[in-house]
Amino acid sequence: MVVNVALVGVGLVGSEFIRQVLSSTSKQIAIIGVANSRQMLTSATPLTSSWKEDLAASKLPFSLDSFTESLQASKAQYPTVVMDCTSNQAVADYYPRWLEAGFHVVTPNKKAFSGDLSLYKQIRSLADSGKAMVYHESTVGAGLPVINTLNDLVATGDKIVKIEGIFSGTLSYIFNNFSTLDASAKPVKFSEVVSVAKELGYTEPDPRDDLNGMDVARKVIILGRVAGLDLSQETISVENIVPQELRNTSAEEFMTKLPEFDAHFENLNNEAIQAGQVLRYVGLVDPVNGKSGVTLARYPASHPFASLKGSDNIIAFTTERFPSPLIIQGAGAGAAVTAFGMYSDVLKIAERTRQ
Repeated sequence: MVVNVALVGVGLVGSEFIRQVLSSTSKQIAIIGVANSRQMLTSATPLTSSWKEDLAASKLPFSLDSFTESLQASKAQYPTVVMDCTSNQAVADYYPRWLEAGFHVVTPNKKAFSGDLSLYKQIRSLADSGKAMVYHESTVGAGLPVINTLNDLVATGDKIVKIEGIFSGTLSYIFNNFSTLDASAKPVKFSEVVSVAKELGYTEPDPRDDLNGMDVARKVIILGRVAGLDLSQETISVENIVPQELRNTSAEEFMTKLPEFDAHFENLNNEAIQAGQVLRYVGLVDPVNGKSGVTLARYPASHPFASLKGSDNIIAFTTERFPSPLIIQGAGAGAAVTAFGMYSDVLKIAERTRQ
């Protein structure tokens, strides 16, 4: 069975998803709509590799209502997925409307799953009612099977004891390079590692958007909610490692003045290394003790988090059935793996609608 897909947001990730679909030999998925913040394009027949030019030539201004109305006819013929590839709250707020209309939703957008709890519960209620399906694997760990694994653990009645992980590729890279027990590694200053990460494109344009822990916090909230906890930004603790004096400066001033705080981070690192440990910035879902949050923690050399390389993510599920943690590790960021996660979600919808 063919599944139609219409994308809101065709930037790096959305474009990569379309490229993967169009280059596949499988014809299960048809791209029938694309939209950016200015204009939109929908078609009764699948879009082709000229979709960017066709969208640029479109005279139709974009709005969520008009885009949705233009897709109504396609839904009658084939299952239709609306894919939100934005990070926009207004688009996330629209999910209930799509689900009530019978459109399935696939997205890497974290806003609907980590923001307002009532919105999350409304989306889950509509999905559980059978009106339509919602998949958001790529909201945590990009293409890694994190959400899917957690859903399986919960659905089979396993008890979640703890979920612990390095969920940020940016912070993984920074601390893997800054804090190591490898005696042959040349010591580096914290500000230098942050600067290199920024130059490589690993950080946000303002690295404080990574260092303040809010991206990791959103992923902790998502996993906690999937595990059955009513987590929100108000109920978890988040350790912001941006020095207090640099939190209200400009992004340029932050980078200029960060070297002044190298001694602070060096002291933290030295204390850890003297104890045979390394620093890692981690997220924790803790149903047992009710202490979910985000923190800069220390781990011994024997711990899987201590040997992580590059910008990989790693997630450890400790459950009643898996007292020795079930570990998922791999690339947790990047357009290719994020689009892969979305593609996998659409194929799951195709499989379920075929039954």
